[in-house]
Amino acid sequence: MSPSTVTQSAAPSTPSTLPTRPGTLAPLLASLLGFTVITIDVSAVNIALPAIRTSLHGGMAGLQWVVDAYTLMFAALMLSAGALADRAGARRAYVWGVGLFTLASLACALAPGIGTLIAARVAQGGAAAVVMPASLALIRQAYDDPRRRARAIALWTVGGSVAMAAGPVLGGVLTEVAGWRAVFLLNLPVGAVILALLARTAPSPRRPAPLDLAGQATAVLALAGLAFTVIEGGHLGWTSAPVLGAAALAVAAGLAFRATEKRHRAPMVPLGMVRERRVVVSLAVGFAVNAGFYGVVFLLGLYFQQLRGMSAVAAGLMFVPLAVIITSTNLVSPRMAERIGRRRVIVAGQAVLALAMFVLVPLAADTPLWLVLVLLIPTGMGGAFAVPALTALLMDAVPAERAGTASGLFNSLRQTGGAMSVALFGALLASDDATGFSVTGMREALLAVGLLLCATAALAAWLLPRDGRR
Repeated sequence: MSPSTVTQSAAPSTPSTLPTRPGTLAPLLASLLGFTVITIDVSAVNIALPAIRTSLHGGMAGLQWVVDAYTLMFAALMLSAGALADRAGARRAYVWGVGLFTLASLACALAPGIGTLIAARVAQGGAAAVVMPASLALIRQAYDDPRRRARAIALWTVGGSVAMAAGPVLGGVLTEVAGWRAVFLLNLPVGAVILALLARTAPSPRRPAPLDLAGQATAVLALAGLAFTVIEGGHLGWTSAPVLGAAALAVAAGLAFRATEKRHRAPMVPLGMVRERRVVVSLAVGFAVNAGFYGVVFLLGLYFQQLRGMSAVAAGLMFVPLAVIITSTNLVSPRMAERIGRRRVIVAGQAVLALAMFVLVPLAADTPLWLVLVLLIPTGMGGAFAVPALTALLMDAVPAERAGTASGLFNSLRQTGGAMSVALFGALLASDDATGFSVTGMREALLAVGLLLCATAALAAWLLPRDGRR
């Protein structure tokens, strides 16, 4: 499941060949490579976490921050990154984003301690938030013909799915052969290639797009406070002063964000838009689906290596069937939505993903590996079945001029769901025994996310219209 699946409904089929019109190949390849590298960074790092823990002597909280520092900045800054791309021009914004991402990757690879690595991951996540909308804007700029643009976007989307599939395997191989720092060093030559391609891309026009700096700042503070509360609450104690202070900061920043959005002439999140029931359902379900999927990816990366003693390569290979299921289900989902209706597909997808959480609860150190792979089938099917229909529903629920805002908010909430589940899973997984992995905590986390998915499935069944295909 790629970080952004908003474009899937606009790309019904995968192109068999690359477009060849002069001037379009360089921006398409640059966009595809950028999207690929920021997607790989989400999944590859999960497999490298045990090696990072050994090398930098970080605890479970440190590993959670290595993942969430990237995801939270990605989520928070995505709200205004589209406006930044419009103001600066897509190519210029893309150069900034790729340049910063490449430098931050170098800082990650050279990090002498867990704190430095976390700080570099913050920079990586911020850069990835700029890369995402700018990459799509480059494609929009390069292709005026809607059919050619749809094929280019389809290729961009498939690239994200392939990257998510390759991420765990690539992360495992690099960690095993060259050490965990190689996971980040790989981004350097890729970044150089992207910048070279951008040098051959036509300049992008600038468009007036107001920035909501106060809203952006309060969003970052609210998400950071919430993440600190969940991550550190499991380690420092839920009533400790730092945790209570972070919780208070999250609430205060959330209230300030709401007040800012009500007053700003061009808010990042128009409050009227989120009162529409289809938008509310899309955001809630997107949050829950990513919480389930990314929580399981984080969990299994540690389960395979810390509890079962598997190598990084072997752990990465365990994710390949999951990725194949996700990719194939993504292709089937839009057709099913047209046949039986989006509401049924969205509810069924969540029900399957909730089932996936529950069937994984009995996992233990001696569970046969073939059975683990079988139990992962509903994990791959559930979210991949629901998200394309969910995305199409959201795009239909907002005016055309609000599509970019809705897309940014949707993806931001999805990333936040992933970050919060990593925070929850990590807080419950921490153990003082030799494995550092709590089976009881794993089961509690899976049950909690499964119940969340049941709740959002019920919400979708209740609020979404029963009007056939829509």
